[in-house]
Formats: sequence, structure tokens, C-alpha cells
Amino acid sequence: MANVVEVGTLIVRTPEVRGGRPRIAGTGVTVRRIVGWYKLGLSPEEIADRIGHLSLAQVHAALAYYHANREEIEADIAAEEAEAERLKHEHFLSQKEKDS
Repeated sequence: MANVVEVGTLIVRTPEVRGGRPRIAGTGVTVRRIVGWYKLGLSPEEIADRIGHLSLAQVHAALAYYHANREEIEADIAAEEAEAERLKHEHFLSQKEKDS
């Protein structure tokens, strides 16, 4: 009999890895990263090909987690984008002061 994988074991979160964000078990690949590529139009097969050490089942598990917990992942994505904008603005202001 083949090894049976419980789907619920494919996504984990631990505080000391990736800030506790949900990720594919045994990897550092976050659900958010998979979702980013999915939103760019990549198919699950293309994502699995791009990250060679992930199986198609792992990619589908990440996407299933996203669809089941969309609000959590979207909030995380929005927070990261806001932080990137804040840092960009802060850098712009410090450059402006240096140029004055």
C-alpha cells in the first residue's frame, strides 16, 4: 500500500519560521509566496515546476489554505505592501534631506 498523506499535515505554522506565517511543511515556502505566483497567472503545475522541490499536492494544499483563509492571507499581503511603501517613502525622504 502506498504512503497516505493527510492533507491537513501539508500546511504548518511555527513562530520561529517565517514569522509564524502558514507555510508548506518541511519547507520555508509560505502560502503567501504561492498565492503571489498564482495571482500573477501561474498555474499550480507551473508553480510546482518553478519551485522544483515542491509537489503539485503541496502547491494545491497552499492554494486550498488560501481559499479557506483568504482574509488572513490578503491581510498579510496588504500589510507587507504597506510596509514596503512606508520604507520606500522613508528612503525617499532621507535622500531628499541628503540632497538639500
